[in-house]
Amino acid sequence: MTDETTQPLIHFEGHRHLTTRLLLSTLTGRPIRISKIRSSSTNPGLTRYETNFIRLLDAVTNGAQIQFSMTGTTLVYRPGLITGSAEGLGAVGGVVRHEIPRECSRRGVSWWLVPLCLLAPFSKGNVNVVLHGEGCVTSSTPTGDVSVDTVRTAILPLYKNFGIDRNIELRVLKRSCCPAPGKGAGGEVQLVFGHQVRLPKTLHLLNPGRVKRIRGVAYAVGVSGSNNARMIETARGILNKFVPDTYIFSDVSPTPLIPSSSKSDPSGKSKGAVGFGLSLVAESSTNCLYSADVASPPQGGTTPEDAGKQCAYQLLEKISQGGCVEVTAVSTMLLLMAMGTEDVGRVVLGREVLGTEEAIQLGRDFKEFGFAGWGLRDKGEDAEGEVVVSVVGRGVGNVGRKVA
Repeated sequence: MTDETTQPLIHFEGHRHLTTRLLLSTLTGRPIRISKIRSSSTNPGLTRYETNFIRLLDAVTNGAQIQFSMTGTTLVYRPGLITGSAEGLGAVGGVVRHEIPRECSRRGVSWWLVPLCLLAPFSKGNVNVVLHGEGCVTSSTPTGDVSVDTVRTAILPLYKNFGIDRNIELRVLKRSCCPAPGKGAGGEVQLVFGHQVRLPKTLHLLNPGRVKRIRGVAYAVGVSGSNNARMIETARGILNKFVPDTYIFSDVSPTPLIPSSSKSDPSGKSKGAVGFGLSLVAESSTNCLYSADVASPPQGGTTPEDAGKQCAYQLLEKISQGGCVEVTAVSTMLLLMAMGTEDVGRVVLGREVLGTEEAIQLGRDFKEFGFAGWGLRDKGEDAEGEVVVSVVGRGVGNVGRKVA
């Protein structure tokens, strides 16, 4: 009861940025109340994928209290201790198996993975989570979620800047694409995060460098492998003019099989979603990463050549925005900087990256949770459009690992 008396609820409104607020609440131990969640919508309250994410939070923490209103438009969340995949707390054999149902298939599995990766370094023990089910989409989605490949190659390597780099692995056990309405995806991914720290190191990332290499993964799920070759050829035709060191790996996967839920054939299996896509990552001489992601839409109608061209131009656009961190990873970097030691960390961001709704709202939410405001200044005349962001670490770190 002491928590409830000493720590008042932080109040928020609306459904936007829900995952970020739940994440900040869990990391800082501050309870929150979110009201007016889609209150004016014809379908009010939390969606299936949002309640599923809250279930995942509950699985990797111990002692969390979650209360919903009758309509689902108000949520009160009192966080527990991040325990990871501790035996007996929702984990079997040290592995948490979390199912994502069919109703959640409009979101990519990266929507669950990126927040989970942010919780993992501050866990009491190792994190070993398998995400699976009819709503598990490993490709990028039309709603803007990136693919698993981009999380693995463009977001997880950034943790090395904070001294978090051991025993981290993201495995794609079954690939799937975004399904048409009413159909299942059937993907499966496993996140193994075995490097927990007391406090992340202070970051000073001020030189974006020059792009020296481009790597990527072209994937085809349940369709001909020639689609990969066509995407790779088109993308390389554009990118080789700028960076000769371009290599794109080809991955051809069978259609994922989903266990049938029909009573007439309980042991039968149906096919999951098929399609193709391309994930590209550019690496600079100072180890800054820029990524792009394109997948075939559920309704079809996109040729592999179109996907390859779109992904290549998207990558060039991300690089042209400047800075050391691109928009996909900006919230991850800023949050880890804020959770670090009580020192000033600095990072250079492009104006377009810093000006996104996600980055601005993250800064506002930081202040609500008691973090210091950011310091902003232009990098200089020689680097137009780039801003140096100074973030003071709060020194909260990992309360479960007070003794190293």
